[in-house]
Amino acid sequence: MTTTEWITDIALVLVVFRQLREGRLDGRTFLIPLGIVAFVAYSYLDSVPTGGNDLVLIAALAAVGAVLGVAGGVYTRIRALDGHLMIKAGAVSALLWVLGMGARMGFQVWVEHGGADDVARFSIAHHITGDQAWVAAFVLMAVTEVVTRVGTLYLRSRSRARTVSPTVPVLGRAA
Repeated sequence: MTTTEWITDIALVLVVFRQLREGRLDGRTFLIPLGIVAFVAYSYLDSVPTGGNDLVLIAALAAVGAVLGVAGGVYTRIRALDGHLMIKAGAVSALLWVLGMGARMGFQVWVEHGGADDVARFSIAHHITGDQAWVAAFVLMAVTEVVTRVGTLYLRSRSRARTVSPTVPVLGRAA
């Protein structure tokens, strides 16, 4: 893995660790993780291969990302305090986030240190056309995980703000 890959992977893991300590739910809560995955997608997603079973692999990993993202968003506490929404990732949310991000990092390290032949055999046996299918699958898994987690938090924050108090600002709506 390159230094840039390590930095972006670790930054994505740290996003949730930052939320283990309760803090205000604001635009940064959404923009930082979305910005990181936008950078990752721009940097690594050259194409989405459609040959063989590439789309099956991509869809399967994107679905895993969606499940992890929604579950992570659900297991993040959102509460009102002094007219602001506060957010705190719970242990389950952090575990799911690290599981998703760590699985991608672990797979990449494994491939670079002896697992490439196993992945090649698996790819041939399952009609996956090449490396770009794996790259697209893992990048889209990360993007899907982040987007669904952020989306879940956004929807929950809007709902929470409406039920708690009309004075609590809702993101995307003037106070």
